[in-house]
Amino acid sequence: MTRSQTAASFQNMFSQSAAVLSRPSVATFERFERAGTTRDAFMYVALAALVSAVIAGFFGIFHSGVNPLNQFVVRLIGTLIGFGAFTGLVYVIGRNLFKGTGTYPEVAYTFALFYVPIAIAATVIGIIPILGWLVSFVLGLINVYFGYLAVQSSMNIRDQAGAIVTLVLSGVGLVIVNALVYSL
Repeated sequence: MTRSQTAASFQNMFSQSAAVLSRPSVATFERFERAGTTRDAFMYVALAALVSAVIAGFFGIFHSGVNPLNQFVVRLIGTLIGFGAFTGLVYVIGRNLFKGTGTYPEVAYTFALFYVPIAIAATVIGIIPILGWLVSFVLGLINVYFGYLAVQSSMNIRDQAGAIVTLVLSGVGLVIVNALVYSL
């Protein structure tokens, strides 16, 4: 993919993210779930990971006891691993426990459309003491809501309980994956 194709792809994803965030519904997600690939989703998430890594690394310089390079690497790699693990779990759990019919590319792309702008906003706002924590918590709740809609759309699980259980089990799985990755 050339640089101009990548820029056009990001531009499309930004506009799709704006549509998803401004008109949250299963139908809105359905419009875009096949508009991108797994590669597109991870490139978009890599953008959020890079923004988060740069900010964490930069502000790590000003905190004693914090290694800025470590913060940079952990955010950059951890974001991609976490996104891949979580969306993979959504796909496997939704498919096997609730007979979801979506594909992994649909799950990854659908989740990337809301995850990236919310992650970037949370990172930028997160640098503000106290207010940052509160706003980040609220953005986390918003992430859950959009995740609920994305599961219904990308996995075609319209049953509310099935979508919620898929998200909860995927979240528990992500905590386990993070514990394993960050203990290394």
